[in-house]
Amino acid sequence: MSKYESLNSKVVVIAGGAKNLGALLSKSYAKEGAKIVVHHHNDNSKQQAEATLDEIKSLGSEGTLFSGDLTEIKNVEALFKHAESTFGKVDIAINTVGKVLKKPISEITEDEFDTMSAINAKSAYFFIQYAEKHMNDNGKIITLATSLLAAYTGYYSTYAGEKAPIEHYTRAASKEFMDRGISVNAVAPGPMDTPFFYPQESDEAVEFHKSQALHNQLTDINDIAPIIKFLTTDGWWINGQTLFANGGYTTR
Repeated sequence: MSKYESLNSKVVVIAGGAKNLGALLSKSYAKEGAKIVVHHHNDNSKQQAEATLDEIKSLGSEGTLFSGDLTEIKNVEALFKHAESTFGKVDIAINTVGKVLKKPISEITEDEFDTMSAINAKSAYFFIQYAEKHMNDNGKIITLATSLLAAYTGYYSTYAGEKAPIEHYTRAASKEFMDRGISVNAVAPGPMDTPFFYPQESDEAVEFHKSQALHNQLTDINDIAPIIKFLTTDGWWINGQTLFANGGYTTR
């Protein structure tokens, strides 16, 4: 049995752990006594990362920061090497990194396609790869996907399209890592009520997205964090799955 009865002293790497859902997860695991590696992208997110680290320490837990662009695979490797050299082998690795682009296919440039592919697919693939390399047996790997994977819609081709491979990366990795007892899953929220969501959406689009889910609301990160945490504790028997947590926004 590979259920974590306690998260105390577990080493948790959270990509994008400085803000929004990532920050909430960082603090949630810190409350349980876990040791947190907070990844953030660059100097633009440094202040938020430092604030999150301060909160982790105020909760009585240990934490460390790592800054780097995870579309450069050397930085993914360096992230996990930093985690292991600081706290020891990793127990839980959570990747919340992503980028949204809402644009017609006819207007997408090659540079935009390459950027979206690198952020949403390439970095996710190598995050899984290096997590396993630096992870204890019976570890947990979770990647954030999107409920748009089950939507019939236009304009998100490079977002949903480049998040779609995560489902197969998850299935393949869960099968390959099974001998080590490592579970690999993806969580696919609906549009989340964070600053990540609003820049590309009109007021009308926001209202439409709300109208498609329970209670006429966007997904709240406070409802997603416990699901991710569940996969690393009591939900340990879930493996190789994509969990759609979206209030009915999309279904399969």
